[in-house]
Amino acid sequence: MFYWLTEFSDQFQLFNLFRYITFRTGAALITSAFIVFLFGPRIISALRIRQGKGQPIRADGPQTHFKKAGTPTMGGLMMLCGITGSALLWGNLTSVYVWVVLLVTLGFGLIGLYDDYLKVTKQNDKGFSGRARLIIEFIIAGMATYIIMRVGNSPFSSSLTFPFFKDWLLNLGWFFIPFGAFVIVGAGNAVNLTDGLDGLAIVPIMIAASSFGIIAYLSGNAIFAEYLQIHFVPGTGELSVILGAVIGAGLGFLWFNAPPAAIFMGDTGSLALGGLIGTTAVATKHEIVMAIIGGLFVVEALSVIIQVAYFKMTGRRVFLMAPIHHHYEKKGWTESQIVIRFWIIAVILALIGLSTLKLR
Repeated sequence: MFYWLTEFSDQFQLFNLFRYITFRTGAALITSAFIVFLFGPRIISALRIRQGKGQPIRADGPQTHFKKAGTPTMGGLMMLCGITGSALLWGNLTSVYVWVVLLVTLGFGLIGLYDDYLKVTKQNDKGFSGRARLIIEFIIAGMATYIIMRVGNSPFSSSLTFPFFKDWLLNLGWFFIPFGAFVIVGAGNAVNLTDGLDGLAIVPIMIAASSFGIIAYLSGNAIFAEYLQIHFVPGTGELSVILGAVIGAGLGFLWFNAPPAAIFMGDTGSLALGGLIGTTAVATKHEIVMAIIGGLFVVEALSVIIQVAYFKMTGRRVFLMAPIHHHYEKKGWTESQIVIRFWIIAVILALIGLSTLKLR
């Protein structure tokens, strides 16, 4: 919205500031954090009253989780308010990429909201039908990928790029749509699986958002893209503004989610934010790099897949409990040990992912 003030920059030179993505990204970060800090307590109070018993706790889970009974969920609502409001204020609303990312974020958020609602009302961990949920997610993600592919309108719009190799391209043609949808849906559900301890998911999300904010800015800038020998994708720099809003909203949410958590993110937030990161990766042509930067989410998802597959084949379990953060809880690690160590891993993986921008 404020971007449109640049049309009056001839009369008011101060309005030139709104041309700069870096300025608007910083402003979006501050704005989204302010929105979450301002409305967070009211949202938490309202959810606590409406939800009563709060998010159900798994009976077979770690014993330490039972003290969290009664904590309200759907905390992703406050982040979605902050991100959406900030993006509409500071983003360039003529950018198709901005609307595509918001479409996926809000679409996945609604799916997660309905899932959280069913869990709270039924007081069990079985919410929305898994198959129906995935079908809807793939429809939304497929639409987003198609739009991204058509908007890009370049020789590599339907191609998979590879880190460390500037000239390697795998043209998937129309198969890029299911591939991109898989990346987006996979990212959303991987983050969802990671969200199991206070603060565990939100900090890696902010780390990934920071990394992709840099990637989006560089990929959308012809000069930097040429210098780094990465693929130039016009218009993706605008996604940095949304990712800045994610960081700000994440900081605000962490204030309330820090142990002992006053609210849980729920599927409302984890699905939405994972889908946002995945869509950004597809738009900037850094799908493989996302698997590095979001490696923590990948490991969490793989631990569940391995656990389920191995149990079906042998009747035994690989981990004491999945996702893998629960495995370490069962081994006696404290919640703070797991969370902080996983944060450190997320930082290291993000640095490795960012290094691929120069090592080509």
